[in-house]
Order: sequence, then structure tokens, then C-alpha cells
Amino acid sequence: MKRLSFLAALLAASAAPLAAQTVAITGGTVALGDGSEPIPGGTVVIRDGKIAGAGLNIAIPRGAEIIDARGKWVTPGIVAGFSRLGISEVDLSADGSTDDRAQNSPFSAALDIAPAINPMQTTIAVNRADGVTRAVVAPNIGRNIFGGQGALMDLGADRDPVTRARLFQFVEFGERGAGAAGGSRPATYAMFRNALREARELSRFAVSRGGRAETQEDPVVRDPNESRLIGPNVNRSEDIMLTRFDAAALVPVLQGRQYLMIHVEAANDILNVIKLKREFPTIRPIMVGVTEGWTVAGEIAASGIPVIASAVNDLPASFEMLAATQSNVGRMRDAGVNVAIGMIDDNDTRYLFNQRQYAANLVALGKVPGAAGVSWGEALALITSRPAQVIGMGGKIGSLNTGAAGDVVIWSGDPLELASATEAVWIDGVRQPLESRQTKLRDRYQRLDRSALPEAYRR
Repeated sequence: MKRLSFLAALLAASAAPLAAQTVAITGGTVALGDGSEPIPGGTVVIRDGKIAGAGLNIAIPRGAEIIDARGKWVTPGIVAGFSRLGISEVDLSADGSTDDRAQNSPFSAALDIAPAINPMQTTIAVNRADGVTRAVVAPNIGRNIFGGQGALMDLGADRDPVTRARLFQFVEFGERGAGAAGGSRPATYAMFRNALREARELSRFAVSRGGRAETQEDPVVRDPNESRLIGPNVNRSEDIMLTRFDAAALVPVLQGRQYLMIHVEAANDILNVIKLKREFPTIRPIMVGVTEGWTVAGEIAASGIPVIASAVNDLPASFEMLAATQSNVGRMRDAGVNVAIGMIDDNDTRYLFNQRQYAANLVALGKVPGAAGVSWGEALALITSRPAQVIGMGGKIGSLNTGAAGDVVIWSGDPLELASATEAVWIDGVRQPLESRQTKLRDRYQRLDRSALPEAYRR
């Protein structure tokens, strides 16, 4: 009996969530992630899951665990500005391997990606071990231009990965959007305008928080999920294309209560998004991809629409990327565009850690005659605080500012040098394991007795 009790206690202890610690990381080169240059000999304090202070002359709380980081670098965790992490084990479209799209579903805009995010997928641990602590997760489109509602997740080793569900609605314009809408860009814009007008018609019947259906012209939907509560007595027009559920999901987009993330690459598509913002002034668009953004950077900056760009597209991979150049991000930054780095045109499921390589490339570009790069501090910000700002989480994640989430990484050296490795990672103040499927395979085969190998491998 005693043995059973001991085992039960052991299992209960192992299942308990890890608690946030009070930690002081001292003596390292501290980079705040806000665009400033690194601070040698700095201190970072994490307390109650938040950043309690970072920089020089930071007071260390009594009883804090002190970690000597002399010779190391300390930064906020990397924020993946665009990904499909946690919803696709491998990006091969094999049966059962992915939940990123619903090709045969009758629904589109109403789809919510949050329940599909699987914290046990192996790609999460791999990226966590390389300093990625948060990721914007977007659904893919299926039967029309709307992919559904995306989320922000953390990469903590626990069963609760979703930081913010239904953060934005994802929509495809450009070449993919044209294909999904029927074969042309005019079809894309007609479908988009029709969808928002159906949402506008339905918004008159949004249910108030008290549960009674309102019939005034513009009731406010305060929570994106509240749009599901459209009253039962809604009389919609007969001339409709969207399901009631999809139209209801677009009400918070129309009211500016939920971001509208739009994938575009070509300059002309970018300008059309800016025009749509004038037509529907309450929407809050975010553009992703934006390969030809540098050619219309002034117009983007003037519109105030933020951008999550693919960092190093430099080939005319399609007709909507003919003006691709690695100077795209640098030139948009020089023009005043609010820009971050994402992976929409890359390996958005597995290789999010490549963002720090891309950020480093943009630093190197600054030394190439005729090219436009960014400073070291700005490069780190492009993969930490800038993505957070774009999605409305500035000051809450992606920086070492006081009060931000305790997402901190200790690196063996400059994090924008690929030879540098993570030595410790905290998410919400909880120290994370750095073991992954890759490290397990390394440990299994690194020192394998050759006598245990199959005959063909013994020689």
C-alpha cells in the first residue's frame, strides 16, 4: 500500500504545472528587443512570470535564484510573426498530419484554429530549443478566400498553448485568393465586399452581453467570440453567399474588434488593400508577405497598415513577386512602415527559428553597396517586439520591458550568429526543457556501439 501511495504522489507531482520562478540573470550582454543596442554587463529579473527589470543597476529581489550569465547574451524570446506551428506535424499534406485547412468544410470565416493547436507536436520543442517562445498561428484557406480565425500561442512545455484565441481573421488576396474566388482578382474583391456587407447586415442583430437581441443599426460586438451569439430571429436577405455562422464571424472584423490579416505580395494588390481600408474604415488590416512592398513603401507608411514581411525573398518566384529583393524590409523601414518578420513564404510549420538567420542577413545587407539593411538592434526587434506590436501585443510580449511576459533566452553568444546556441529559455517565468526529438535522436545514435548496428553499418 505504501508503495502505491508513493507512486500516486510521484505521478501527481510530475503532472503538476511548473511554477514561475524569481530569477536574476546577471552579467550578460542584455538586448531589450526594442530596437536599442545591447547593454554589456546587464541584469534581467523575472518575477511572478513577468519581467521585473532589465538593464544596468537593476535591484535583485531577496531570495531570487541568481544565474551568472557573464560571457553570454540575454534577450527576449523570439516571436514568430507568421506560422502554422502546432497545426501541422509535417507540411506534406499527408492524411492526419495537418489541421491547417478545411478544404471540404461548408464553413470558412467561422473556423477557429485554437482548438487544433497541439502542444505535443514535435516542431514546437524544436523551435523552443532555438529560442522561439511565441508564435502567430494562421489557418490556411479552403473553399474560399477566408481561412478562419488565427491565434497567438506560446511554446511552453505544457498543455495550455493558446495565449490569445481568435486574434485575427485570415484572408488570401493576390494569386491564391484569385484562385479561391473563382479565377481572377476581380472575383476576390467582389467576394470580399459581399462578405463584409453580409456581415454588416447581420451586425444589426448582434446579441448584447445581456442576451437580448438588439436591432439598432450598429451594436458593438466587444468580444470576437461574441459574434457567435447572433440572435435567433435574424431575417437575412435571400441574396446571400455565406453561411450564417461565417457571416457572424466577420462582424467583429467589420467593427474593428478583430484584426484582418491579409496575404498579398504584388504592389498592385497592396495598393488595393489600402483602398479597401478607405472603403471600410473600421477594419484593422495587417498585411503579410508583401514581397513588392518596397515599391509602394510610401503609400503603405501613409496608410498606417502594419506589415509582417517575408524577410529575404529575392527571386521572381511568381508573377506577383517580380520585384522581389532582400532590401524589401530595409527599404520599407526607411520609408516609415511598421514592419516585422514572418515566414509565410517559407517553412512556416517547422523552421521558425530561421527568423534569426534572416534578421542577421538584414544586418549584413546594410554593408552591401546599394542595398538597404537594418541595425543590429532593429534586426532583433523585427523578430521580437515588432511582431508583438503588429498584433496589438506590444509591451506584453517580445521585449524585456518591465511588465512584459517573462519570455527570456540566454544564448551562448550573439543570437544573430548562427553558431550561437540557446542555453536556457523561460516562458511566462517558467524555465523550459530544451530536449527535442532531434536531441533524443542525437543522444541515441551519437555513441552507439557499432556491434549493435545492422550488418551493413558495421564496416
